[in-house]
Amino acid sequence: MYQALYRKWRPMKFEDVVGQEHITTTLKNQIINGKTAHAYLFTGSRGTGKTTCARIFAKTINCKNSHNGTPCLECEICRSADEGILNDIVEIDAASNTGVDNIRELRESAAFMPELGSCKVYIIDEVHMLSAGAFNALLKIMEEPPAHVKFILATTEIHKVPATIISRCQRFDFRRLKPSDIVGRLQYVAQNENFTLDDNAAALIAKLSDGGMRDALSLLDQCVSYSDKVDVETVTAAAGIAGREYIFDLIRCIRDKDSVKAVSIIDSLYEASKDVALLCSEVLSQLRNIMIEKAAPGHDEYLSCLPDEISVVRELAGEFDQKEIFDKLAILQDTNERLPRINSKRIEIEMCFIKLCSKAYGISKEACDDQRVKALEERINRLEHEVSSGDVSVASKAKPKISEPLVPAKQSPVDEPMVDTSKIKEEDLTPMIDWSEVVEQVMSAHPEIGGFLVDSKGFEHKNVFFIIVDNDFFLKLFKQTNAAMVIQEALKKFNGKTYAIRVKSARNVPPDDKSNPINRLIEKAKSADVEVEIKD
Repeated sequence: MYQALYRKWRPMKFEDVVGQEHITTTLKNQIINGKTAHAYLFTGSRGTGKTTCARIFAKTINCKNSHNGTPCLECEICRSADEGILNDIVEIDAASNTGVDNIRELRESAAFMPELGSCKVYIIDEVHMLSAGAFNALLKIMEEPPAHVKFILATTEIHKVPATIISRCQRFDFRRLKPSDIVGRLQYVAQNENFTLDDNAAALIAKLSDGGMRDALSLLDQCVSYSDKVDVETVTAAAGIAGREYIFDLIRCIRDKDSVKAVSIIDSLYEASKDVALLCSEVLSQLRNIMIEKAAPGHDEYLSCLPDEISVVRELAGEFDQKEIFDKLAILQDTNERLPRINSKRIEIEMCFIKLCSKAYGISKEACDDQRVKALEERINRLEHEVSSGDVSVASKAKPKISEPLVPAKQSPVDEPMVDTSKIKEEDLTPMIDWSEVVEQVMSAHPEIGGFLVDSKGFEHKNVFFIIVDNDFFLKLFKQTNAAMVIQEALKKFNGKTYAIRVKSARNVPPDDKSNPINRLIEKAKSADVEVEIKD
């Protein structure tokens, strides 16, 4: 009967465990010196050897002929343990046995002496899945266990294990395996299984396994079923991932802002039944390599790619700005997080790459903030130059005013200029390009008013100032409060003029109504290079 590679080549002794020497050496020394603990906690990502080391440890401390912390693998205890029929080693899947009753059965069976070995070992896998009541029941026996009982708890989510349990165990953290360690083990298995494994293919399998030996052996098993000669093409076909050339083509599309070609590539990959989520992960990984090469050029040991791809990564790193790479990585990470929860994955990945290829998404929030800071610095420098040259008068120091609450309009102390606005023609009005700066002043002093002026437009003619807003509620607020006075004061501080304030709403004006005065004002603003946005 055929046996999967990850089961057939599971380590039988500590010397066979790859990449966890800091743990296997400690456990061996404890066995040799007779100083084993009553409870252990093995934590780490999947496929790194937690359960394997637990079985080897349990087998070794029970083996009658162990030598230097290594089991003999020939006695009845070793053979029974390897076959999974030794009653002195009890494996419990906490994911299937989560309740208090399961732990109570464990406590009852722990009272009996071991049958063949010297110790009774309970291996509880995925221990974080136990219920709160089960943890409390387990805690009771872990506090004062019988002398012949040892516990080994294994988990991939240590943060879900209560601190009371952790404090009673010796904790060992299993690391993700290095790609070089995985490649060496894969080549060893291939040599003994009599099939050919290309070095680049082994490196790709190690990369896809994300530091887990079990995942690497499972993928190798799948590749061997596909072809006896395992190369990079075999791995990409068996794993259902995009060929490496497609990944770099997509990155070049991002560089060239070529969304048409990017969608075309995604369409061909989707038709070939390529895994969309894995494609996103692969592009994300290669962009990460470009980021690392940009930050630490020449340090190939930090790159997670095949040897023949390093030259391509270096080439692309020279064609991207570091901030741009950060922006693209953020978009890809958001998509990568959403893909598992979305049914229409094709639409999601297409949206992602259209964003990546669009100039509109090329500036991050941090970059926008940098631009605002730069503009503010330029304005301050200009004002300092004007002050130093005597072009403007410096106002005397005064105590800062405290923002006053809104009051009814009739209490406004500012007299509005007498103006007949009916005789003003739209073509006489001039868009105020610096209106956004006035809005910022109002926002800082009176946010309850400035909030309604966001995205508004300002037009001036002599001593009259027209404001077009998108919020009809502001019209009511403007009439019933001192909002006019606040805006008048802000304008006076900005350019020293006193205006009569008039407010219009653009919300219900049809955009195609060319005769409407508001639309004519908007067209006038556009012709003066003032950004205009009409909201429904």
